[in-house]
Amino acid sequence: MNLADSPLLDAARWRAVTARDPAADGTFVYAVRTTGVFCRPTCPSRRPKPQNVLFFDSAAAAARARFRPCLRCHPERAASPRDDALDRIRSAIRAIEAADSPPTLAALARAAGLSRFHFQRFFKRTVGISPREYHAACRRDRLQRALHAGESVDAAVYGAGYGSPSRVYEHARHLLGMSPAVYRNGAAGERIGHALARSSLGWVGIAATPRGVCAIEIAATREAAARALSGRFPQTAPAGGAGRLERWLATAVAFVERPRAPLNLPLDVRGTAFQQRVWRALQATAPGETLSYSALARKVGVPDGARAVARACATNPVPLAIPCHRVVPADGTTGGYRFGVARKRALLERERAAATETGRARVRSGARSAAG
Repeated sequence: MNLADSPLLDAARWRAVTARDPAADGTFVYAVRTTGVFCRPTCPSRRPKPQNVLFFDSAAAAARARFRPCLRCHPERAASPRDDALDRIRSAIRAIEAADSPPTLAALARAAGLSRFHFQRFFKRTVGISPREYHAACRRDRLQRALHAGESVDAAVYGAGYGSPSRVYEHARHLLGMSPAVYRNGAAGERIGHALARSSLGWVGIAATPRGVCAIEIAATREAAARALSGRFPQTAPAGGAGRLERWLATAVAFVERPRAPLNLPLDVRGTAFQQRVWRALQATAPGETLSYSALARKVGVPDGARAVARACATNPVPLAIPCHRVVPADGTTGGYRFGVARKRALLERERAAATETGRARVRSGARSAAG
């Protein structure tokens, strides 16, 4: 099947075109029906209307469909050395994802035709983490999906590529946040509660362990928010009383209504080393500020890692507390958001208004101090 036959992939490719994402260059071309021309994703030409766009996996495929190459971005030209290196990294990623045990750095570098030093450096620059860390993340993802699907602990452990269940139990807190058996049973026995409250943007729900908030959701109805929270851990239960959970929820709702300052909540979230770096950088972004995926990638030290940064944002379990809504496409549009574009736009507008109000208050205070 031609990859361009996938509507989901087409949507992702259109986002890359609108952002002129350099990470997408060399992975596909787009053609415009009204002009008969095909371009690279990063072409500086004026963007066409989305209904006039077709996507192709290669320049050759676009040419076979009788489209002409663009005279500005020259999509038909041979790949640059950087494009060739990216292709080698993609091949390495596929090899890592298919491997039960971590492939050696020497074997990966040899297959890529690069020295170990250059392969390691380019892989980290592109993906954001080392090959070994990437394999660990893939293996953990396989384990979590298998346990969610109801496989036995032993079958999930060995199927994910771990040598023994004892190794997984030894590192269970880091891998799953709890033992494999508890995780498989939807967190039965784990003390996770949830609470919900109405806000002007819908129902806000949080789930938390005794250590902190582990999930935040916003939905149109109370039932939808509750389903979203319990979907990860079906055995969790609503919390009653005026305890910590209700205070944390009240803080989250207050942030939605007037986001004057960062949402400061104790968090109990786990992720790869790279995800944690991205999430910390997001938390350092003040209300009223926005940045692009490319800018965020540069901020965490991986200039070519815009797509890896986007994935880290998408896997953020506690939006608002880790404010992924402040990341926008490079073209200045609002971009997508897990809770809907309208909510993202409202949050950004409220943050900008609060920041402006705070700035004016500081000016008035400074003027009074000078007059006094």
